Amino acid sequence: MATTHPARLPAQPGPPEPPAGTIRYWAAAKAAAGTAEEPYAARTLAEALAAARRLHEDEPEFARVLIRCSFLVDGDPVGTRDHSTVQLAEGGTVEVLPPFAGG
Repeated sequence: MATTHPARLPAQPGPPEPPAGTIRYWAAAKAAAGTAEEPYAARTLAEALAAARRLHEDEPEFARVLIRCSFLVDGDPVGTRDHSTVQLAEGGTVEVLPPFAGG
């Protein structure tokens, strides 16, 4: 007697995994985060920062410092661009730079 197997459907591809990289914190941001760097898995700067806020929600100073920071993504200044429009790359680096005294 032949054994019949139900037809298998091909695996449905899901959405691609978000890019993974590193967030580096400097000066007051480093102190507030309690670490110099941590990984991200996010498509945009806004997503990466939201995840970082959730990760450090028990450190209220972190959110206050982050509001005042500027950001570099892979060495390029973000400036006033909307963070949801700043795409992150696989293996990329986000630098979190609080205001520095002097100049």
